[in-house]
Amino acid sequence: MVLPWNWKRLGSYTLLLALPGSLRTRMLRQVLHRGLRTSFSKLGHFVANHPVFFASAPVLISILLGASFSRYRIEENVEYLLAPKHSLAKIEGNLVDSLFPVNRSKHTLYSDLQTPGRYGRVIITSTGKGNMLDQQHIDLILKLHSSVTRIHVQMMGFNYTFAHLCILDNNKDCIVDDIIHVLKELKAARSSNRTVPLIRYPITHLSDGREVYIGHQLGGVQTHSKDRVKSASSVQLTYYLQSINNLNDRVAAAWENKFCEAMELLQRGHRELRLYPFTSSSLQMDFQRTSKVAKRQLITSLALVVALAVLLCSMRDCVRSKPWLGLLAMLTMSLATLTSAGIVNLMGGRYNSTFLGIPFIVLGHGLCGTFETLTSWRKTREDQHVKERTAMVYADCMVPFTLTTAMYMVTFGIGASPFTNIEAVRLFCRNTCIVIFFNYLYTLAFYGSNLVFTGYLEKNYQHNVFCKKVPKPELVQQKPAWYRFLMHTKYKDEGASSMEVNVYESHLLVCFMKRYYCDWITNTYVKPFVVLSYLVYISFALMGYLQVSEGADLSNIVATETSTIAYTTAQQKYFSNYSPVIGFYIYESIEYWNASVQEDVLEYTKGFVRISWFESYLIYLRKLNMTTGLPKRNFTDLLRNAFLRSPQFAHFSDDIIFAKKSNGEVEVVASRMFLVAKTTENKREEMYVLLDTLRKLSLTSKVKFIIFNPSFVYMDRYASSVGAPLQNSCISALFLLFFSAFLVADSLINVWVTLTVVSVEFGVIGFMTLWKVEMDCISVLCLIYGVNHTIDSCAPLISTFVLGKDYTRTKWVKNTMERHGVAVLQSYLCYTTSLIPLSAVPSNLTRTLFRCLFLIAFVTFFHCLAILPVMLTFLPPSKKKRKEKKGFENREEIECVEMVDSTRVVDQITSV
Repeated sequence: MVLPWNWKRLGSYTLLLALPGSLRTRMLRQVLHRGLRTSFSKLGHFVANHPVFFASAPVLISILLGASFSRYRIEENVEYLLAPKHSLAKIEGNLVDSLFPVNRSKHTLYSDLQTPGRYGRVIITSTGKGNMLDQQHIDLILKLHSSVTRIHVQMMGFNYTFAHLCILDNNKDCIVDDIIHVLKELKAARSSNRTVPLIRYPITHLSDGREVYIGHQLGGVQTHSKDRVKSASSVQLTYYLQSINNLNDRVAAAWENKFCEAMELLQRGHRELRLYPFTSSSLQMDFQRTSKVAKRQLITSLALVVALAVLLCSMRDCVRSKPWLGLLAMLTMSLATLTSAGIVNLMGGRYNSTFLGIPFIVLGHGLCGTFETLTSWRKTREDQHVKERTAMVYADCMVPFTLTTAMYMVTFGIGASPFTNIEAVRLFCRNTCIVIFFNYLYTLAFYGSNLVFTGYLEKNYQHNVFCKKVPKPELVQQKPAWYRFLMHTKYKDEGASSMEVNVYESHLLVCFMKRYYCDWITNTYVKPFVVLSYLVYISFALMGYLQVSEGADLSNIVATETSTIAYTTAQQKYFSNYSPVIGFYIYESIEYWNASVQEDVLEYTKGFVRISWFESYLIYLRKLNMTTGLPKRNFTDLLRNAFLRSPQFAHFSDDIIFAKKSNGEVEVVASRMFLVAKTTENKREEMYVLLDTLRKLSLTSKVKFIIFNPSFVYMDRYASSVGAPLQNSCISALFLLFFSAFLVADSLINVWVTLTVVSVEFGVIGFMTLWKVEMDCISVLCLIYGVNHTIDSCAPLISTFVLGKDYTRTKWVKNTMERHGVAVLQSYLCYTTSLIPLSAVPSNLTRTLFRCLFLIAFVTFFHCLAILPVMLTFLPPSKKKRKEKKGFENREEIECVEMVDSTRVVDQITSV
């Protein structure tokens, strides 16, 4: 490039505009990149000048802030954590509650784990293959029922029994399950030698003529003909309690505890029965129990990773070995976690079991940074001063470490935003951002200052553990063998020319990587097998990706050996034939007397098992030989004064709301019916489809209605609510990679990093599904971490390769693996070792956490040490082209030279 003769007189900005666009962009990248390196180099100098301050300040801050965590609070509301905050089901629930209070009608709106309010529930089965409807089992069930009603709770000087706490019907009697009335009728008939009443399934009739639904009270049913019950293998009883005020709720909670104790006593006294109790607080207690049962495994994990980190930082040379840095790296992450926990507690945050994954995310990020720092230290010259070596380490490592930390902050910051619809995910992301931020600060300050201390030990030839001056070799040779083993090192005067190259090869992993693995992975005969293994990887990942399923089942987040798991297993085994009871609410006045409207309502509820006042009333009119298309006044008067006053239909009065108009006419302004769908073993998936279908029907139908069940609060928009944080985080990561192209020396680095992230995430999702992990809030949080962990591990490898010049691709792959492969291998070994104890925790939450994190670590390791080294040997960037253009690049290389004038400092552009 030829510059004008008076180029020195031109301003730098004018000359910059005169350059070609690609060259100008590259120059700006180089200037910005060098500026960042210079800034961190100065920071390293500053830390090296004040190591005591930077070592002690983080410890004091952690102690002060972490002390408040000793009084942490627990979040007890599982619905608040796991149910989507903004969903149509919550709006529908509020509307339903304003018309027909859910607390009073929850015995009809049956749901397994999501029933609102306080209650006690038990599934009763026989240890053998007995029939729960024979006389022996009926007597035992009624005895159990009598024992439950006699449970009393002492509080504030009063004895509260079930009669004081139960929900009352219109006759001021406690509401109990209809199966109790059925069993009492069977017992009375057999005692008096009368004909045993016929039981139909799922809807039967009581002796007073009432039609009741027993599909969720009688399980494992075998029928004679169409619906006549032959036998049943289980019975479910539910005792609903009032919780209208704080005192009432406290008494009901105490009653639930007494209920569980009573079930345990009855189980020990009646070995022929198998009892599965469950209460409204069981899910919350079993959700938080994960934290309790995981304590021993977490301590074991910490001990293992500390021991392995110390071992991996050690080597045969007692001076250049850095075992203290392995221990201090773990201490750095621990201090960051303690500080963030204290801050969250001071901000009023509450703890929940999903936070168990945060230390492992910090561990993955911290290990990558600390081992890269140690690798960079080994590349510095030993004849330099410790401050200069520290500055070089900061300039070399802290730029990529800062960028990856920023990526963590952006991706998890998006998840912590108000746009996240699941509170557990939002809280997890918020706390992760805080921990990552303090881990970054403590790595710069605490870990960097300790690197300075160990550097002085190395400079003064002091032992890495005992801090004792190591004698020279001629003195060591006179000592015993054990002393020579402990004090082995190399002094500078032992062949100084070769020492700089071979001094760190005594480290086992460095030796393995340099002498064996680099040559093996770049071997021409190995590459086809690596490519073939990648194709197999993609094939299995695609097979799993096509089978991804949603994980809205609440039992996936609780400890395994708990009452929740036992109850849900029994529920799935005996009561999976029918869906929860769906409330069908007509919330506006319609022409119930109109024949066409009647046909529409019956058409909407067609195919369901129905508990409907409307259908019963039409049948009632037909039995009276009356047409169903009566005039409005006659239709309403017969409904109020005849139908609802009949004993067998009186219970329907709770399902209809009447209102008197200004002209004195009475009309039905709102009503409800109950629908039950026939289901199979895939009950939850079918409920998703059913909810979506009924929602669409409610938007297009002539009759305005809504549907509701307490379980819909968890199902509604769960898939979009869970997937949104991952989707937003991935999009933000791609945008950050795009815009950070100006912060790296070559934009091709970001292209390769993006492709690697996509490949890793695709594989993790696929293999996660094949390993029977569903897409729930825990797995989504792990996938967000997977994006960042991949960038953490592969970015240094790709950056070193892309920026390399003058050699072939294979040569630069070897150089890249020698520089960064050891750090990747060390991080992988430590991280997977920390995960192993997690697999032994008896909890579904930690099982999901272990499987997802292990897959992320393994797949990333597979890409970094196998796929990338092979792919980069025959894919862009081309090293041959760069070598051919070496002379041209030398002529066009631009650098900024700061020239000092007598009056000002002027930036001029020079050409070399």
